[in-house]
Amino acid sequence: MRYDSLGFPIPTEFDRIDDDRGTPALPKRIRDGRSTAGPLKRLFVGLVLLGVVGSAIVGPAVIPTIREVVVRWSLERAIASEGQGAYGAAVADLDRAIDWAGATGDIPLAKSRLLCWRAMLRIKNRDAAGALEDATLAASFEPNGMEPWQVRALALFVLGNKDGSLNAAQTAVDLVGDDDPEALNHRAYMRALAGRDLEAALDDIERALAASGPSPEFLDTRGYILHLLGRHHQAIDDLNGAIDTAEDDRRRLLTLAGHVDPAELAYRLLHADHSLAVMHHHRGLACRAAGLTGQADQDLAVAERKGFDPSRGIL
Repeated sequence: MRYDSLGFPIPTEFDRIDDDRGTPALPKRIRDGRSTAGPLKRLFVGLVLLGVVGSAIVGPAVIPTIREVVVRWSLERAIASEGQGAYGAAVADLDRAIDWAGATGDIPLAKSRLLCWRAMLRIKNRDAAGALEDATLAASFEPNGMEPWQVRALALFVLGNKDGSLNAAQTAVDLVGDDDPEALNHRAYMRALAGRDLEAALDDIERALAASGPSPEFLDTRGYILHLLGRHHQAIDDLNGAIDTAEDDRRRLLTLAGHVDPAELAYRLLHADHSLAVMHHHRGLACRAAGLTGQADQDLAVAERKGFDPSRGIL
């Protein structure tokens, strides 16, 4: 039996695509624009949710299948809602998914990942306090997991608690080791946002880049840190590379239009635009500091248009 990124069994009729950000893998039927569940399954799920199907029908042998269908249906809806920027609706979809995923308590990793996703949605919905609660609960389900602590770090930073944020980022590194590129990049970025230990942050991202190669996100982190250290022209070089690669990735996404489910494409484009918003904001800051006022104004305008918003955790 194969399992997806949320810990649920993958039926033989499903195949997967994995998002490089660790977002939920989606069945092929979603990508093709068709329903994950067939019409009869959807009707059955609807009846269950409305309480029409009695307990005599929904026996112990059927409940695991129903749970999986409801969770997958809820994830599909959450992806569609998030792709439209309807974060409150996406949170409600994940409320249902989490309730059903935790029905028997036998899938703690799945519940942790769902809670982390909901926490990120809460931050985007300007509910950082709720996100912090979700991240804390996620850590209880996944004691050795890095992601709950990274989400906790972001929530604390949005809440204005820089010390707590940096401590959470450090815990994430401690849990997975100081040679993990993702953990190093995250700690480096949280240090940069807090304006603390910038030389140590630069060392973190240099080691992350050496281990994983020049991803746009890692180049963006280094560029931002170099800007904060006053090395603005070096920062601009890194940020140029990050934006060029991220724009190429976005253009490749656009070529999928008409070949994949529009809801999933919108979801991925939203995340691509938010990454680009942050990169353009960083380049705008570096250009302004380097005296390149025209380019700075252009970048900062693009960042705002693409959704740069520290109050939503897009920072």
